[in-house]
Amino acid sequence: MKIKYYETFVVGNPPPSYGGRYFVFVKLTTDSGIVGYGEIYCATFSAQTVADMLADTAERFVIGHDPFHIEKLWRRVYGAGYTLRPDVSLISVLSGIEMACWDIIGKSCNKPVFELLGGQVHEGLRTYTYLYPEDDDAYPSVPDDNHVYVNPDTAAQRALDYIEQGFTAVKFDPAGPYTVYDGGMPTLDELARSENFMATIREAVEDSADLLFGTHGQFTAAGAIRLAERLEPYDPLWLEEPVPPDNPAEMARVAQRTSIPIATGERLCTKYEFARILESQAAAILQLNLGRVGGLLEAKKIAGMAEISHVQIAPHLYCGPIVGAANIQLATCSPNFLILESIERWDGFHADLLDSPITWDEGFVIPPREPGLGISLNEDVALAHPWEGDELHLEMGGDPVR
Repeated sequence: MKIKYYETFVVGNPPPSYGGRYFVFVKLTTDSGIVGYGEIYCATFSAQTVADMLADTAERFVIGHDPFHIEKLWRRVYGAGYTLRPDVSLISVLSGIEMACWDIIGKSCNKPVFELLGGQVHEGLRTYTYLYPEDDDAYPSVPDDNHVYVNPDTAAQRALDYIEQGFTAVKFDPAGPYTVYDGGMPTLDELARSENFMATIREAVEDSADLLFGTHGQFTAAGAIRLAERLEPYDPLWLEEPVPPDNPAEMARVAQRTSIPIATGERLCTKYEFARILESQAAAILQLNLGRVGGLLEAKKIAGMAEISHVQIAPHLYCGPIVGAANIQLATCSPNFLILESIERWDGFHADLLDSPITWDEGFVIPPREPGLGISLNEDVALAHPWEGDELHLEMGGDPVR
């Protein structure tokens, strides 16, 4: 079997745009007519540039390749252009391609991918969601005083709403804006606001849900330790990416000084970067994103490395439903799986993009039994929502916060 064709779909994500401005999907077709889908999670270049990167990589390494030969494909792309080092953009493109290959492999074998990566461990996958606004105005330029991102009482009510739907864990990130100049020291206002959010939501939900405190690498280690001391009395499940991802030793300083488990990994790629986290004992929870980390087999290797240190995985999702489907495959076959990020209940536009939606029931995703990734892209919907902007998928503030 050989891969004969490739295609990309650059899809605009309509308001409220949960998961980012757009999604970049990959379609591979073999000479026997089997189709596989993947998704690229790359935030460093425009969507069309990423699609062009995919085309270049596919022409060089994918067309004519046997999709079963994952390791050979991975090494050839990883070493492209005399690199042999983690390059987040290249590895994101590789992730989408590798994911689509596994979709083909599973369909060829008539098995879900998780059955080919060790077999099913979990019957249901516990999920969490961000606290999103009740209406569709997710990202106003200036949130009003009652917005869920600003008002702790509103956030507490949204947490109760999600618990009523079946969630047993919710995430929020009230610490303040993040910029290209991070990390820094939290202000007294940021410390007070963070503690107030945590205290208000904990009082509302009591012990009915875990609270996940998100940051985006805003702080120095010293600043993150000050923040963690404020949050500890409310027993959050984790403190996410408290310092920038480029220095695991500094993150380890935070981990050593707090009882809150540290979670990190959404900005990391390949086993080599995650090995530094594990060697430094910088985190108790790894948040791999399957559209960036290097694909399914690479993620399975990282999960295995984490087992040695009794570290758990919580696959990250701030992109589209095909990465979500790959996350589900990894989680299902990983003994050290903790919890899965979902964007609410896997409904809305994420469901519209799939021929059959992901099954979510009372806070859990039910792993699919269909072969491959267990999903299929609704190409009509994808083509009906082309992305035509030039913004990046995610963008940080370009100036220091005054």
